[in-house]
Amino acid sequence: MAQTESILVALATYNEIDNLPSLVGEVHLRLPHASVVVIDDNSPDGTGQWCEKKAAQASWFSCIHRPRKMGLGSALRDAMQLAIEREVEALITLDADWSHPPDVLPQILDAARHADVVIGSRYCPGGKIEGWPLHRRMASRAINFAANWLLGVPVQDCSSNYRLYTTSLLKRVKWDDIHASGYAYLEEILFRLDLLGARFAEVPILFSNRQAGESKINAAEIFGAALVLFRLAIHRASLIFRREEAADRNVRS
Repeated sequence: MAQTESILVALATYNEIDNLPSLVGEVHLRLPHASVVVIDDNSPDGTGQWCEKKAAQASWFSCIHRPRKMGLGSALRDAMQLAIEREVEALITLDADWSHPPDVLPQILDAARHADVVIGSRYCPGGKIEGWPLHRRMASRAINFAANWLLGVPVQDCSSNYRLYTTSLLKRVKWDDIHASGYAYLEEILFRLDLLGARFAEVPILFSNRQAGESKINAAEIFGAALVLFRLAIHRASLIFRREEAADRNVRS
């Protein structure tokens, strides 16, 4: 994973004109040979127009313009499909608001030498959160505890969007099985990759509250994530039951 020419970095955006230009520049500084793609949900603040100008100036930069606000999950799905189509070695995703520090990108690449999925983690040893009020910390902890307990995903930060995915693993995903379109996609894709036998690694990060603009997370997103976790937990229980039933039949035969 040392050759960054085979890396695609994806940023999902909606009204991030105050953050995106400087962030794209920093990502390119850290990974000068990687490609960068922005997936923009028809931002009314000029994000898409900036992307068009940047794409005309830089061969390593491109943008996917979507007709309306369609959600983080569907943007990530588009990024994963693009990584497969371009036949890159790995896809890196991070938030477009400077919450995820680009200086950790080399460490994430290094961790991918022995993992299929690498997570920039707030909750593994050494990870921290800066600038969040108590209620956001509690909600995030609750979602991650539920994901660990209900889904059995062996990572401490299931809701971080700072990730590296190897494309060879993404090619094995049954996309029709994934139904989440919002932030709950983050938990669902981990669950599906875990079922495929993915090797996970976490790299500690300092997560800072966005530099500018407004957060896209609201009560509806949190409620939607809880419903997705409940649905996936039922599916996991069904899989465990069928495996145990099959094992019992084998013993009796």
